[in-house]
Amino acid sequence: MLELTIQGLNLRLQTEPGLFSPRGADAGTLAMLSLIEFSPDDKVLDLGCGYGLVGIVAAKHVSPAQVHLLDNDPRAVETARANAVRNGVPDVTLELSDGFKSTREMDFTKIISNPPYHVDFSVPRHFIEKGFNRLRIGGSMWMVTRRLDWYRNKLIAIFGGCRVHEVDGYFVFEATKLRSQYAHAR
Repeated sequence: MLELTIQGLNLRLQTEPGLFSPRGADAGTLAMLSLIEFSPDDKVLDLGCGYGLVGIVAAKHVSPAQVHLLDNDPRAVETARANAVRNGVPDVTLELSDGFKSTREMDFTKIISNPPYHVDFSVPRHFIEKGFNRLRIGGSMWMVTRRLDWYRNKLIAIFGGCRVHEVDGYFVFEATKLRSQYAHAR
């Protein structure tokens, strides 16, 4: 059981072997969360939620009914569900989905992800391209990785620009949807 304080919130999180960062909160995720400010009217997606850390933090700041968590691992979804209940936000929506393939939810103000970046770029490409379509105009995609160029270039190609924050050796990307069409051809 992890006991953490993030954004002034005391959290107790169960983890499982095989899930991302089971021994403690990932430093990249913490770097990203240190920059994100939630508004009460946000509609948030924790994309690739793992055991639910980001989605639970979001649900403590906005209505839990406005927070969605997706993961392609049934164990992650089950663990995140138990953690949401344990931390007093049982009304979040949890879905088993390979990226956006099994969900129809739209109009997010924030999509937040620490994507798998030690493999090829097919997963983050899907997250960025399909995430753009799921954001409302003015909504932002937040991602954290240790790789700069590919992510910055891809986010600029799709969103037309992005801010890059460097925190503790991680690159935190913030891209805001300003138009309904991709900025450039893929």
